[in-house]
Amino acid sequence: MRMPWTCPNGYSDSRTLQPVVRNLNMFEAAPDWTVREWLNTDRPLSLQDFQGKVIVIEAFQMLCPGCVSHGLPLAQKIRDTFGADQVAVIGIHTVFEHHDVQGGKPALEAFLHEYRYRFPVGIDLRNEGERIPATMGHYEMQGTPTFVLIDKKGRRRRQYFGMVSELVIGSEIGQLIAEPL
Repeated sequence: MRMPWTCPNGYSDSRTLQPVVRNLNMFEAAPDWTVREWLNTDRPLSLQDFQGKVIVIEAFQMLCPGCVSHGLPLAQKIRDTFGADQVAVIGIHTVFEHHDVQGGKPALEAFLHEYRYRFPVGIDLRNEGERIPATMGHYEMQGTPTFVLIDKKGRRRRQYFGMVSELVIGSEIGQLIAEPL
């Protein structure tokens, strides 16, 4: 796996200002996340908890400019726009750089509180000596910010690295909601 990177301006391709899009095998189940601990929820969460709902995962780092300026605000807008009975928004704090500064729970708690992010956030598990956290590796993420769309049957349908248009992501969520279970 290539070393991931943070999009400084929110775009993964600075020449075209477009995100990198991965079209995925729509019949393949999404891998479950591997989380060390959770914030903004009173219990550990898994993909199974959200069967029958569209799941939006926002993988981010606190020190990622594209995450702070675009990815996380968009995730909160999605949570505020779509009903919790149809769409679940999950944040995965997947730190692959500056571990000592942004890898701890107290700093992340303060960050989420200050920016008023209310959706559940899991801290991606990083094994000792590993640079890439577990969920980031399972999803073959290229860096942050990364948006993942999972359908109501638990299949990973789309994955974006970089800044994603609100219209595009809203349309795709709407299409996934409209699909039969």
